[in-house]
Amino acid sequence: MGTYAVTGSASGMGAAVVERLVADGHRVIGVDIKGADVTADLSTAHGRREAAAAVLELAGGVLDGAVLAAGLGPAPGKDRPRLIVEVNYRGVVELLDAWRPALARAERAKVVVFSSNSTTTVPAVPRGVVRSLLADDTEKALRTLRRLGRLGPTFAYAASKVAVSHWVRRNAVTLDWAGAGIRLNALAPGAILTPLLEQQLSTPAEAKRIRAFPVPIGGFGDPAHLAAWVVFMLSDAADFLCGSVVFVDGGSDAWFRASDWPRPVPARRVPGYVRRMAQFRSYKKAVRKG
Repeated sequence: MGTYAVTGSASGMGAAVVERLVADGHRVIGVDIKGADVTADLSTAHGRREAAAAVLELAGGVLDGAVLAAGLGPAPGKDRPRLIVEVNYRGVVELLDAWRPALARAERAKVVVFSSNSTTTVPAVPRGVVRSLLADDTEKALRTLRRLGRLGPTFAYAASKVAVSHWVRRNAVTLDWAGAGIRLNALAPGAILTPLLEQQLSTPAEAKRIRAFPVPIGGFGDPAHLAAWVVFMLSDAADFLCGSVVFVDGGSDAWFRASDWPRPVPARRVPGYVRRMAQFRSYKKAVRKG
């Protein structure tokens, strides 16, 4: 049995993950703004530092895995874009940077980061916001989002999930992660019937918009089903899963972008592939030395 850290553990999909892991006999250290083993506000740098340190102390410096499920949706509000990017992006990357040595000590640790199908179903997400987040320039990202007015929260949410998905894929294959035996992947849910979605459905205008969104199989996802996917991605069966973003969204992504991926590599990308092949030789040497 292992020890796992779960952010967003008090409600929604995070709570469903905790319930499943505990039922399977694992120890879980929950992180949330209230009602958790570690209470912390992940929208502040201080809160993220406190959360990271408290989890490491409770875990004794070794983590068998982590699930980063804490997140804020695109609700209205002047300060909402900042809260979204702080929790959805910085609340993932800063905690994982702090926990990486503890995950490495477990030798076969697994990490699941919650992304979203908004990464591929929200059009016209500003690429500059994504680039700024990946460059750790949150203020630059927020300046762009403020200019978008009432659309700021929607684009902040989608951009934060795009950025965190790119961060997962970039880091998953590095020496610090794959080379240290840590499997880092992302799960991209669609519309899941969580308390947040139920709140949105309670507003007639919002409910009409949500129900009009294409979900080919119909209805909404069940948090328990998503928890089962997380448990699979934390299991030994996922040893060969690395840098993947798994969509569990009832077919919405495929509805909009069925032909976008997989896509053949264009000839103009061949030089880059050659460079990456050369870099991989160095990577293998470094893994053998490590």
